[in-house]
Amino acid sequence: MSALLELKGVSRSFGGVTAVHEVTTSVRQGEIVGLIGPNGAGKTTLVNLVTGVHRIDAGEIVFDGRRISGLKPHRISHLGVARTFQVVQPFPDMTVADNVAAGALFAGGGASVAAARDAAYEHLEFVGLGELADTLASALTLPDRKRLELAKSLAIKPKLLLLDEVNAGLNSREIDDALELIQAIADRGVTIILIEHVIKVVLNLSRRLLVLHHGELIADGPPDQVVKDPHVVEAYLGARFAARMRGEPA
Repeated sequence: MSALLELKGVSRSFGGVTAVHEVTTSVRQGEIVGLIGPNGAGKTTLVNLVTGVHRIDAGEIVFDGRRISGLKPHRISHLGVARTFQVVQPFPDMTVADNVAAGALFAGGGASVAAARDAAYEHLEFVGLGELADTLASALTLPDRKRLELAKSLAIKPKLLLLDEVNAGLNSREIDDALELIQAIADRGVTIILIEHVIKVVLNLSRRLLVLHHGELIADGPPDQVVKDPHVVEAYLGARFAARMRGEPA
């Protein structure tokens, strides 16, 4: 399939510190791509560059055949790029349904408030929050706030969804439930880039891994190859993990 997202020599610095350095890669329509690396590697910065939160210093970002580097975040969102945030912050004094309807109305191109609310209920049913639609967002548990974040993102009608540490703070069972939901979203045809520290998640979901280290892309390929790459092992995974992947005693 053709590339939905292309990054060409993308760089960004803050106060003389390079956060992302000449990253070149592409993501094809329908892929689930894991983006991993140690803390401070530049993962969230890269997502912020794609979504227009930060402007690039050099390079080019192309989405669905259109150059988006330099566009405002709301314009990029309208083109079909959605994201979640590591720290989930719904509007606490609004209902769960109204949180999603806001996204459907303002970012998803809803024709009316009524249409936006109808869309919100559909998205909430899909993520498993239908029975909590009229509950205040402030009353939700962490796993349910994560599901709300996904529903809000789906209200934007994304072609590309960037998930930033969507499983942070969840236990093993909750992570398994989240895996099923993310796969269900991908099955709808949404392309996904997944920033994740839980290796189980990226290995179960991703068809490709991108690895950042000190802002540079040091690996790009199938998960079973990337996790055995000596540079990736040294920078991020560690020798014990690599030994397990090879079937050797740790």
